[in-house]
Amino acid sequence: MVMENKKTLREAVIVLLQTTVILSQLDTLSLARWQFGLTTIYHFLFVPLTIGLVFLVAVMQTAWYRTGKEKYLMQTKFFGKIFLINFAMGLVTGIVQEFQFGMNWSDYSRFVGDIFGAPLAMEGLFAFFFEATFIGLWVFGWGKLSKGVHLATIWITTLGVWLSAYFILAANSFMQNPVGFEINEAKNRAELTDIGAVLTNIVAINQFPHTITSAFMFAGAVIVAASAYHVKRGQYLESMQSSLKFGLWASVIGGIGTAITGDGLGLAMVQTQPMKMAAAEALYNTSAPAAFSIFTLGTPDGKSELFSIKIPNLLSFLSTHTLDGEVEGLNDLQAEYVAAFGPGDYMPTIWITYWSFRWMIGLGALSWLIAVVGIWMTRRNDLKVPDWAYNVAIWGAPIPVIAISIGWLFTEMGRQPWIVFSLMKTADGVSPGVTGIEVLVSLIGFTAVYGVLAVVEFKILLAAIKAGPALAEPEQSDDKLAVAY
Repeated sequence: MVMENKKTLREAVIVLLQTTVILSQLDTLSLARWQFGLTTIYHFLFVPLTIGLVFLVAVMQTAWYRTGKEKYLMQTKFFGKIFLINFAMGLVTGIVQEFQFGMNWSDYSRFVGDIFGAPLAMEGLFAFFFEATFIGLWVFGWGKLSKGVHLATIWITTLGVWLSAYFILAANSFMQNPVGFEINEAKNRAELTDIGAVLTNIVAINQFPHTITSAFMFAGAVIVAASAYHVKRGQYLESMQSSLKFGLWASVIGGIGTAITGDGLGLAMVQTQPMKMAAAEALYNTSAPAAFSIFTLGTPDGKSELFSIKIPNLLSFLSTHTLDGEVEGLNDLQAEYVAAFGPGDYMPTIWITYWSFRWMIGLGALSWLIAVVGIWMTRRNDLKVPDWAYNVAIWGAPIPVIAISIGWLFTEMGRQPWIVFSLMKTADGVSPGVTGIEVLVSLIGFTAVYGVLAVVEFKILLAAIKAGPALAEPEQSDDKLAVAY
């Protein structure tokens, strides 16, 4: 047994060393992109749940405030605990993101810091401290604040969380569609001229509701999964049956909102980054009308189409809201960009943008369909449904966040080769004094730390969910109902 363990450990070390050698051969740019991508995706696992769950918990507490029913109080405290655990993990993992701007992307930071830093400063100094203050009041205010004031703290926390999300999206939207700036030729940097333009960027205005509604889908799916776990076991039935239906409706409404806001975001994308839309559809040549591709195979060099299954006119409708609208193709846009920005390849990696766009939509639709079927199956109050349905509800919880993460992969990869569209290429933003081996060491370190945090997060959340909502006697006073998180 000892020999087998030593052999397994030796094989694992060999694999790790081989992986390290392969990674060390990558250039600094590739390693820096991998590091930022991996840490961002991991951090963003917590963001949509925070955005969606804080609102839904506020709704639960409002229901308790208005009705006085114990089941709503149990739901508030149960899912409030899950929200707090998730918020704490999101805070810890998010701090690392800002370090990387100075570590691996110093040229980018120097070029765009005057603009990019403004909404991030607003997020940190205004929105984050705003939400953190009222989260504290909400956590420690049970039994100490009046019911009305305590309810107000969770709604103000919701406002702070959403403001925080908007400021971050405004910063990201500048990278997609730079506005409100001028170039200082002497210092070779972009400088802020209109903060209002940055905050009202057409991409941010459309991205924000899309982010919020997709967060409702994920938060609703988590509520459904946690509730289904207890209902399946016959535990806390009155409270968990109610929250199960609530989560299903949150997912369905969130899915409808995601589709509607996604349409608006698509129109903004066509207006600001037509190359991204063309890549999403593998549309090589300008077409009017344009068909929507269900499946496309292209040449190895990504310059032309070999085979495709299409729905006529649909892409024209999605891009222009007309059945015969013109949609620019990859080859024509490449020629336009060469004329505008000089020689170079301005196409993103087509297979990544094409398939990430479809996986995003497909997984989102699957999650929405599960919720719709769930509403139909639980239309009777007894919720006597097969065990397999509860298992689908439980294991289906991650589907929305996977779709959201893939959506962000599409958003960021579809912008390539630009780190700031039309202003700075990604290759020009990396820190000039950082070597590949230095980035590799930090990449391995971050990955290891995040791996540990992932295990810790999962175990804590799982323990909280399995523990279930705390029981409270109806005759207890607010002081006795106080909960220590």
